[in-house]
Amino acid sequence: MQWHATSGISQMPNVVRLAAGIEYDGGAYHGWQIQRSAPSIQALLQAAFGRIADHPVSLICAGRTDAGVHAREQVAHFDTTARRALQAWLLGANTELPSNISVRWVRAVPEHFHARYSTQARTYRYLILNRRARSALAAGRALCVHRPLDESRMQAAVSLLVGEHDFSAFRAAECQSRSPVRCLQHAQVTRIGDWVWIELRANAFLHHMARNIAGLLLAVGRGDATPEQAQAQLLSRTRSTGEATAPAAGLYFWQAHYPPQFGLPQLSAMIAAGMQDHELNGMMS
Repeated sequence: MQWHATSGISQMPNVVRLAAGIEYDGGAYHGWQIQRSAPSIQALLQAAFGRIADHPVSLICAGRTDAGVHAREQVAHFDTTARRALQAWLLGANTELPSNISVRWVRAVPEHFHARYSTQARTYRYLILNRRARSALAAGRALCVHRPLDESRMQAAVSLLVGEHDFSAFRAAECQSRSPVRCLQHAQVTRIGDWVWIELRANAFLHHMARNIAGLLLAVGRGDATPEQAQAQLLSRTRSTGEATAPAAGLYFWQAHYPPQFGLPQLSAMIAAGMQDHELNGMMS
């Protein structure tokens, strides 16, 4: 009897479905998806969980991240016939993984749970350090912008993109999605001190959509483009009208939103030492 781990229907007896919350620094990897000749997050996680299961496993994630993109709360699921304590899955996988990938939690989920298709929405954040001096600690984890950014102009621009639209002007040429229509449910630009972040929540994202929106907002914040250009670019439905794609290093898959009946954790701790209470609340909200 054949077992299809990704089918959503168990075709072997005693198969259980597990979900895992994962965080990673994507700087050393060629994205989530397995590549023939480049390191990927998926390959390392499948190898780690496979060793604990003592059989090959196939992971499906909430949102496939590109090369260099990080994750604060990626969610993936896999099927297994192995019986292990949840703590054993957690500690065992982390023992097998490099230090820049961490499994935060493992939960048993119903057979109909699907890390990708059960999501109600996905949130990305783009982190920017806006100061003259470069940062040794934020290097590779945020975009350092030396010119002053006007976050109010950035907010005015991104507000014009909220709603259900054809986002062709914000997707990569190699995007394989059948439809360019997405619903941008929430878009917020926040500044606390030298830190500025762009938060985008949508039902789904096109390839490079978050980074292309961030690229436009950076131009608006620097004064190189007007807020109204956001709407003009959207209506053009042509990527050639857009600003440069923002670098991958500042982008985080921040959260996958699921119906509460699945009981999955929704928050991940970031390094908080030395942060003021208002800064911590802003980063974690």
